[in-house]
Amino acid sequence: MLKAPADSAMLRTTERIIAIGTSTGGTTALEKVLTQMPRVSPGIVIVQHMPGSFTAAFAQRLNSVCEIVVKEGVDGETVLAGHAYIAQGDKHMMIKRSGALYKISVKDGPLVSRHKPSVDVLFRSVAQCAGKNAMGIIMTGMGDDGASGLLEMKQSGSPTLGENEASCVVYGMPKEALKKGAVGREMSLNQFPKAMMDFYFSGLK
Repeated sequence: MLKAPADSAMLRTTERIIAIGTSTGGTTALEKVLTQMPRVSPGIVIVQHMPGSFTAAFAQRLNSVCEIVVKEGVDGETVLAGHAYIAQGDKHMMIKRSGALYKISVKDGPLVSRHKPSVDVLFRSVAQCAGKNAMGIIMTGMGDDGASGLLEMKQSGSPTLGENEASCVVYGMPKEALKKGAVGREMSLNQFPKAMMDFYFSGLK
């Protein structure tokens, strides 16, 4: 599958981004979602709970089956449309604003919500720098990582989605986020791609 290089200057940036958090069952769930995303799509930043030795290979495998470019997030790089960035295992990934662009920040540090990378860390950074220009999605996984961060995203004006129990491998993280009032809408896994694209295109009008 031919793709533009990840650093192509021809790829425009977008003010609308998607932040996704997932854990147990997430590798399969992410593949199902990302393989449905067209090449013209929002920049996506993802925390999947996974050891550091596995994230690069996971990103490469997704890249081989997706129309969009999928790669590990690298400190300082710009979030581009048509790209998905997987947080490096054993490092926290955050987003910061630089003018009209969003940049990835990769940092070491203690566990947050018992995880590194932590979904809460990513979501909180997106809430602070993107607000209503970002969408937050929490998918299958054990525990409660991401629930507090997703609530912060919702409070900052972001639309927030949670995977429903019927399509989850483990209805843990989405359930905890729902209990906190962080989930604006629940939906099945196969509904996420359309919701993501509707959000993206609404920002281009």
